[in-house]
Amino acid sequence: MTDMTEGGPVRTPGPEKDLLETTPRKSPGTRRGGGDPATRGRTTIADGVVEKVAGLAARDVLGVHTLGSGLSRTFGAVRDRVPGGSKSATRGVKAEVGELQTALDLEIVVDYGVSIADVAKAVRENVIAAVERMTGLEVVEVNIAVSDVKLPEEEDEEPETRLQ
Repeated sequence: MTDMTEGGPVRTPGPEKDLLETTPRKSPGTRRGGGDPATRGRTTIADGVVEKVAGLAARDVLGVHTLGSGLSRTFGAVRDRVPGGSKSATRGVKAEVGELQTALDLEIVVDYGVSIADVAKAVRENVIAAVERMTGLEVVEVNIAVSDVKLPEEEDEEPETRLQ
């Protein structure tokens, strides 16, 4: 029980409890568990996730014919034709992922007639923007190896298959 005096509420002894005094008080703006929800836990991103994002971003650049070396493309073409197989978005991409940063190595084939330096610059910019936007990781480097040039009269290196 409380009495109002000049100094404010004063608790007088008695068996009943004042509801205001027994209820825990929360300061405005605080949440259960304390702190910002975004800081409660860890997020880990697998190398394969970063590789997919980077591979798709690299393929979007005009002048990039495909990713990967001739051998990996040949094996990939065979795998793509096997029932249940799918095109690998990570072919030609290798990522090393840390807690806050990532580094990427890409192997690309460019179309004949394009400036390799311009294509490499555009790939680097597109990959960095996509990976940083989607993962929140800082991309410290993107190394690009141009393994081949696709000539207009060349057919794609997909082996003949006996399966129909």
